[in-house]
Amino acid sequence: MKPTLRLSALAAVVLTLTGCASVSIDDALKETNTRSAPFTEGKVELSRTKEQRDQRAALTSDLLSRPLTQSDAVQVALANSPSLQALIAQSAVNLALANQVGRLPNPILSFERVRLNDELELGRLLSFGLVDILLLPQRLGVSRSQAEQAKIQLTGVVIDQVTQVKQAWVRAVAAQQALSYAEQVNRSAQASAQLARRMQLVGNFSKLQRARQQVFYADATTDLALARHAVTATREDLVRVLGLDEAQATRLTLPARLPDLPKAPRDPQEVSKTAAQQRLDVQLARSQLDLVGRAQGFNLLGTFIDVEVGARRDTVFDNAEGTQSTGRGFELDIRLPLFDWGGARRDLFSAQTLAAANRYDATVRSASSQLREGYSAYRTSYDVARHYRDEIVPLRQAIADENMLRYNGMFIGVFELLAEARAQVTSVRRAIDAQHQFWLADASLAAAVIGRPGGAVPAMASGAAPAPAAAAAGAAH
Repeated sequence: MKPTLRLSALAAVVLTLTGCASVSIDDALKETNTRSAPFTEGKVELSRTKEQRDQRAALTSDLLSRPLTQSDAVQVALANSPSLQALIAQSAVNLALANQVGRLPNPILSFERVRLNDELELGRLLSFGLVDILLLPQRLGVSRSQAEQAKIQLTGVVIDQVTQVKQAWVRAVAAQQALSYAEQVNRSAQASAQLARRMQLVGNFSKLQRARQQVFYADATTDLALARHAVTATREDLVRVLGLDEAQATRLTLPARLPDLPKAPRDPQEVSKTAAQQRLDVQLARSQLDLVGRAQGFNLLGTFIDVEVGARRDTVFDNAEGTQSTGRGFELDIRLPLFDWGGARRDLFSAQTLAAANRYDATVRSASSQLREGYSAYRTSYDVARHYRDEIVPLRQAIADENMLRYNGMFIGVFELLAEARAQVTSVRRAIDAQHQFWLADASLAAAVIGRPGGAVPAMASGAAPAPAAAAAGAAH
């Protein structure tokens, strides 16, 4: 076989191998949609054309035409958020860089033209990195490892974004619900303060008793101001994570209250059945370990020697004699390790491999612990919210009803009735805050199950201070 044919055959094999190693962003998105189906419903994509952007804008407009549920909020973010699109595009960059690792450096063509008296010499040299060719399988392995790592990172980015959307939605709805209750409490407090003032004027209330009612009204006014700001802050946070522009933000409406608690909490067996090896954080740590191991083998030979091989063809034209002669051969360029024997680089590769191995072990060991902690926060917040819903709030309402009957029967005065109303306000606020904490913990646990533990939501401690305002009705009457 002629040298040119051999080179052509080698080039064809190299192109075939490197082409098979490429992973596109569409492949990565397809895998992400499969991995994160419960979060995304398989709707993550990168908008490249005006038609795609118009379709996503139409979907966003349709979802904003009605009160936005948590599931709809996720779909709006996936369809509308430029930040998410930027993160997906960055993943495309990472994949392109990973694919580039599997490409061989281009060959170098050198051309020489030398004239000496009547002789003209033309020299051509086509050279390749011999070590690069020999290590092509390792290069492809490194490329595949980097691509796999980029795909896992893309899935993690999507899960993080969806979790942020879910929790932002919970905070915004809870704040809106809290404002509604704060307004009701404020109206009741204002009425009680006015009543106390009148009763003092006719001599039925002391100055101290009236001051207590006035303080209650002052506190309710402060809570109302804080609740109004909380609505603005949480709503704007939701607007940002959804990627809404000013016109879209004005159309955003939310449900009046948080969803009811589930009839039963998640089964711990259902949560724990997610094998540690299936979690994204474990997969990413394993991919990093594999990448470092492959890169170490790939780079190790380069610390000892670097060789370039080339095919040479020289043609000499003798104008005086009218003759032409051609010489063929090859060249080897070898980098001599005189000053740097590569010891420091080999130590670097060994340390990187050791660090990656220990990071993988640490991730595997902490995976189950994170799940247990996440489930504990979830279950505790569920039990507390259910306890307030089924026990404390109904008991407070029953006490309020009995006190109203006693008041109507003239067994107690208005002072005792108002004191009980204040106690009921605190219980209702804590009940709604507990419900708020539960839905935050639910979103956090869902992310922890797949291996992207979000911000931990601590269980509400017994006796914790209530939020400035919370949602419910029927108190302070």
